[in-house]
Amino acid sequence: MLPFRHHNSHVRKRVKVRGSANLPGTLHEHFLVDQELSAKFESELRIENETRDSESLPANIQEFLDNSAFELEDIPGQEEVALTRTFGDESIRITFSIADLNNVDQEEADQFDSDPALSDEEAADAAETNVQSGGANTKGSINQGRTKGGNFAVAPEDSIAPSDRAEGSYEDPTGGEGGPQEPSFPARLTINIQKAGKGVLQLEAVAQDGEVMIDNIYYFQKPELADAKTAELDWSRRNLYTGPPFGNLDEDLQVLLDRYLDERGVNTALALWIPEYVDWKEQKEYLNWLSNVKSFIDA
Repeated sequence: MLPFRHHNSHVRKRVKVRGSANLPGTLHEHFLVDQELSAKFESELRIENETRDSESLPANIQEFLDNSAFELEDIPGQEEVALTRTFGDESIRITFSIADLNNVDQEEADQFDSDPALSDEEAADAAETNVQSGGANTKGSINQGRTKGGNFAVAPEDSIAPSDRAEGSYEDPTGGEGGPQEPSFPARLTINIQKAGKGVLQLEAVAQDGEVMIDNIYYFQKPELADAKTAELDWSRRNLYTGPPFGNLDEDLQVLLDRYLDERGVNTALALWIPEYVDWKEQKEYLNWLSNVKSFIDA
């Protein structure tokens, strides 16, 4: 019986030590961190909501959809967005991703990390601009904060009323004369043009600064190879000769293929709209992510 009693006292001693409130990493401290983390997420949510205009689509984004032949396919919580339409006997599907916006941010950060001189030049330019404008705290300065999408959000008290703008000026979301110049980033597009029983013509392109620039053009006799979703289909696709790089084509062919897309609505208006929509959706998804993670921590 003595070994048994000794064993029980050892267990009780271990339980007592494990439950000590004086040790780091205890359950008590764990919940304290939860509370601090939740408060930080709440602060981030409040800041993001204050700088966001509205949950609804901005007027310029909605206007494009109202006047376009394309239909929007956007599933909440997913990065990929699609635009679809028919053109005669063709089914056209354009896909793009909000991940491109975050990739650009990361690439810029990596560039500065790899070349500190760039950071110094940016800092010097910012300082010079600040001096020329009278400093950030001058009467003429505007209180701005950088949004998640990379654009600048102007505080409500510093926004300029329409009546105070110069005559003839207007807010042009494309960055035209009289409007704010939005940062431009490359949005990668996959354009599938399918004809029943004839296969798929697939073009990889980039939408930036109001232009659609084709990188590659492929032809797939089997439509399922254009969007290979299995390892077997992906392997089959890799072994196909799908055509040369777009830049290697005859210049006349390149011009005609640009016109071919333009005729199907893949044009300047679309190239301006896609980066704006990516920016808006990324901000929306970021807010949902903040809310979901906070809810999980609070549960």
